Parts: sequence; C-alpha cells; structure tokens
Amino acid sequence: MPLDAGKARKKIEIALKIGKKRNFLESIDATIVLKGIDLKSPEARIREIVYLPNKPNKEVKVCVVAEGDVGLKAKQLGLDVYGRQELQGIEKKEAKRIAQKCDWVLVQVQLMGLAGRFLGPALGPRGKVPTPLPPNASLEDYVDRYKRAVMVRIKGQPQISLRIGTVDMDPGKIAENLQAVYNVVEQKLGPQSIAKVIVKKTMGIPVEV
Repeated sequence: MPLDAGKARKKIEIALKIGKKRNFLESIDATIVLKGIDLKSPEARIREIVYLPNKPNKEVKVCVVAEGDVGLKAKQLGLDVYGRQELQGIEKKEAKRIAQKCDWVLVQVQLMGLAGRFLGPALGPRGKVPTPLPPNASLEDYVDRYKRAVMVRIKGQPQISLRIGTVDMDPGKIAENLQAVYNVVEQKLGPQSIAKVIVKKTMGIPVEV
C-alpha cells in the first residue's frame, strides 16, 4: 500500500492532540505492520539504518571508539570516548553499561576488531552494532547523521517499530520522517508486505494512518 503524505500528516496531527499531556517530552512512534512475512526467512532479517530528514528533539547518545586525533576531536565534541587500552581492560559489566547508555558506537576502522570482540557481545542483544568511522570522515557530520538515525528491523513480531519524532515537532516534519522510513521498508520488503501503519505518542492512543 502506498503512503499518502497528506493523510499521514493529518493522522499525526490527530495522534498529537488526543490523550493526556505528560510531564515529559513524549516521542512519536511509528509501527509498520507487515503481512505475508516468514519471520524465519532471510528477508525478515532486515537491518537497515535510516537517517531521518528531521532530527527528533530527544538526546541520542553517540559514543566513539578511537585514538589519536580522532579520539581527541571526539572528546572536544563532548562525546564519550574509548581507546584501545580501555577496551582491552574492559569487564563484561562495564561493556553492558556502555551498551546500555550508547545508542550508537562509532568506531575507528583500525579498532573495529577490538570493538567487536569486547563490546559486540553486549551491543548485539540490544540490537546495536559497532559502526565503522571511515578514515578522513568528518566526525561532526557523522555524529549529526547518527543523532538522526533509526534502525529498521523486525523484532520477533511481523512489524517494525521505531521513533520518528517528538511531540514538539511540526507534524509535517514528522510525516517526512515517516515517509523516509516507509520508503526503505517498501523497497526492502515490497509494498505487498505492508498491512498498515500506526502512529502514537509514547503513552498515547494508536492512530492508523
């Protein structure tokens, strides 16, 4: 089924209005319900990063595994930085703590092996993976990209759920984020695999688009 952009915006506006006002900044979540998908098939193992066109107004914790100038630059940006020595001496409890607090872990290419070995076992169960930081890449640009990033994946049920915005955002910008996610799912699984789309506030009432 195609996504009607105008209708999506109107439904998001409804989702924003209904329900009680909370004393914290609620997210706007989208659930894409799938049909005809065998959860044990390779196609159900979709794991795609989508960079939302409009950044939600909630803090996304980006951590960096790096050394040298890159590590220094990351510290100047106020990021949590882990070098070779920290990784090699890390205990499982600390690795789990890092995996819990870091939404994304950007890793200098030469340290990918260490990051995978020491952080991978803690990141994996949380649906997170060490993400390579290419040589000569702009760290600021990469951090900005991943503050807008969401992971499209199926978690045990025939559906994909993720955050597409926050309640203080313009409904049109939230709709643009929904469209970006929808386009990826449609491309990867085919339009025939999409049964319906639902939007809601964190503690709000679901609204079908």
